Amino acid sequence: MAGIDWARLAAPEARRLRELGFDEGVSVEVLHRASLGNGPIACRIGRMTVALRRAVAGAVHVALPAGAE
Repeated sequence: MAGIDWARLAAPEARRLRELGFDEGVSVEVLHRASLGNGPIACRIGRMTVALRRAVAGAVHVALPAGAE
């Protein structure tokens, strides 16, 4: 994970992401995106699967690891 725009999140949302282990440098894998435009995004962080609302997921910035295509 490249980073999180904490200022874009409400305090309870930011606290929840921190409790779940979201932080810069942590590996996150997108598993599924809801077919409806505003549906949640399922992602894996460590061994845990988490569903994020699109508005919250928009604050999470990711980058491909070096050498990944």
